[in-house]
Order: sequence, then structure tokens, then C-alpha cells
Amino acid sequence: MWNVKAYLAILRIGDYRLLWSALVLNLLGDGATYAALAWITVEEAGAAGLGILGVCLTLPVIAGGAVVGPLLDRFSRRKLFIYDSVFRGVVVALIPLLAVADALQVWHLYVVALVYGFLKIIPLAGTPAVLPELVPADKLQAASGLEATAMGAANVLGPAIGAGLITLFGAPNVLLLDAATYLLFAFLISRIKAPMGRPEPADTTGDAPQRPGWAPVFRLIVRDRFLLVLTLSFGAFNVSAGALVVALPWLAKFEFGSGPGVLGLMLAVMAAGELIGSLVSGAVQTSEKQMLRIGVFQLLSGAVLFLLIPTALPWILLGLALNGILSAPMTVLGGVVRMTRVPNEMRGRAMTLMRTVMAGALPAGSALGGFLLTDSHYQGLILVVAALAAAPGILTVVLFRRTPFRLGVTAADDQQPKNDTVPSGS
Repeated sequence: MWNVKAYLAILRIGDYRLLWSALVLNLLGDGATYAALAWITVEEAGAAGLGILGVCLTLPVIAGGAVVGPLLDRFSRRKLFIYDSVFRGVVVALIPLLAVADALQVWHLYVVALVYGFLKIIPLAGTPAVLPELVPADKLQAASGLEATAMGAANVLGPAIGAGLITLFGAPNVLLLDAATYLLFAFLISRIKAPMGRPEPADTTGDAPQRPGWAPVFRLIVRDRFLLVLTLSFGAFNVSAGALVVALPWLAKFEFGSGPGVLGLMLAVMAAGELIGSLVSGAVQTSEKQMLRIGVFQLLSGAVLFLLIPTALPWILLGLALNGILSAPMTVLGGVVRMTRVPNEMRGRAMTLMRTVMAGALPAGSALGGFLLTDSHYQGLILVVAALAAAPGILTVVLFRRTPFRLGVTAADDQQPKNDTVPSGS
């Protein structure tokens, strides 16, 4: 049931309001930073430099996940947020300082991008890890919806704001402004009243010490059908998303013979669809049929990609808009399942692992797109990515059509009555 009051209610929670405001600021700053770094890079190193910058921004996220995940469960999450933000603010500020000193070189841009990519997982995985500490369980869906909405809005507005600021102040000064937003992010986090400290094990008897490392997290995800299906199906979906990153510029250049304007239109339509989908799904009440809903949304969002087969701009725009509207609820609804099923003492590592797997699927999709489009197999690529996106939705529907999702029930709770690795759904 649609309930706009859900957003108003959750924004009345002071701690959540501070976290969400900090997240919005951080994401908008990231978009502006990308625009500024890309502009300086293309001026200094051309298209080849842009390719290297893209790798530096995305590839370290995977390595960062392996290092950062355990930190989120071993140290104060509040301090990690603050230290990360201050450190990255200082690093970003080095670019305008080097530019003023006339000492800026291209490799400096790559180093900043590497640092950004390596540490990006801290807010990316840390935000859902702390949300259950800030809001009641029955408001997690609204919290997840607002987080996804912030990401969608930042994808649309961040680069646009950055481009406008570059025109007004120059690219190096945009990075100086973004460095200031990092410091403001740290300040807002410091004002949150909830402890957000080092998570304690759920078992407070003292007989079960906290389990370090990745092994217990792997076991948790593999043994819990909810988490395993979400991780693998979303990973498959992101392969298709990665392929679209390559397919859309190819369409703009070779099919439509247009400049960046058409590419920008396609990306904006898809991002606007995601924004709408996030807003709507976050204001809907959590249901026992949560996983069934996710499966239906994934099936439909994959199916509408078949609209991209005809290389006609109206059909492509329609397919991208519908894909965005239908895929965003997967993220929102899935976020509630992940936050509920994972115990607090493992939430940092689990969120990191799952989001790293999903993010790591994007380069695989881009590689697939590049391989098939080398010989202009566009229709074949769309058939493959639509199938990859939709098929896991069918599997999810089949597996969870009779298995209810229950708020507040973790994977460990489901497994306690009997030594069963698959939730019974009873």
C-alpha cells in the first residue's frame, strides 16, 4: 500500500535525517568530482586518459571491499565514516592545490581516483550496516527507499551540477568545493546520537566470541537462501547493466550518428526511471511476499530490455525508462531483506561482500558488450543481457512463491529450531 507518510515519519528521526543528509551531500559531491576529474583528464590526456581514469575509479572497489569489510565489523562505524571522509577530502583538495602551484600532472588524477575507488565501499556498505541501529524495523523499507532515491538523484544531478560549476569556477575549484563537502559529511556524522560503534555479537552470554574474517560471512550467505539468491540474481542483473554502459554510447555514435546529447538523454531517462521507482517502492509497506515481489520486478525489468532490440530512439527511451522504474524497487526491497537477515556483528562484512559481488559484475558486462559490439552484434547483445536480467527473476518467483519474509527474523533465527541450512518458511 502506497504511504507517502512513511517518508515524512522517517525524516522526523533526527539521527536518520543527519545520515541521509550527509549521504545526499556525499553522493552529489561524488558526481561533481567525477565531472571535474573527467574534464581535467580529457584536457590533459584525451580519450585514452579517460579510459585509465574509469578503471582507477571502479576496479579498486573490489579490492577495497576485501579490506574494508572486516573493518566495519571490528571498529567503530562512526569513526570509520569520519576518518574516511576527512582523508578523502584532503586527497581531493590536493588537485586544486597542485594546480595553483602549476605542479599538477595526469598521474595525480589517477592516484586520487584510485583512493576514491578503494574507499568508496565504506559509505556504500556502511550505510545499510548502520541503518537498523538508527530506525525501527518497520521503517527500514522507507529508509532503504530514501537511500536509493538519493543515489538516483545524485546520478542525475551530481554530474550536471559539476558541469555547471566547472563553467563558473573551473574544474580544480570544483574539486576544492567537493573537499569541503567531505568535511561537512564528517561533521554531520559526528552529530548523530546513536553509538554507531563497534558492533557487539548478538549472543551476549559471553560464550560465543565474535567471529572474525570472511569465512563466517561466506557460510551465512551460502546457507541462507534469501541472501544467496539476492546476491547471485542481482549480480546477473548487473552484468546486463554493465553491458548497457557500453551499448548506449555505441548507439549514440554509430546508430544515431549523434554527439553526447543523445547519450545524455538516454542516461537521464534511465536515471529518472530509477528515481521514480525508488521513491514509489520506498513508500510501500514491507510484505511477507517481499522476495516474490523482487522476483517479479526483476523478471519485468529484464523483459522490457527487449524493447531495445529495434534501433529506434523512441523504443529505446521507453525501454530504458521502464527498466529504471522496475529495477529500482529490486534494490529497495532487497535492501530490507539483507539488513534484516544479517546479524549486526556481521553486517559490515556481509554488506561489503554482497555489494562488491554486485559491483564486480558491471565490468564483466562491459567486457561482454565490448566483445559483441566489436562486430556490431547489437541485437545479439540485447538478447543476451535481457535474458541474464530476467531469468533470475523467474527463479526467485519459483523459489519464494510460498516462502514468507518476516521482519526481525535473521538467518540465524530461522536455523535455530533445527539444524537446517534452508529457511523453512513455516
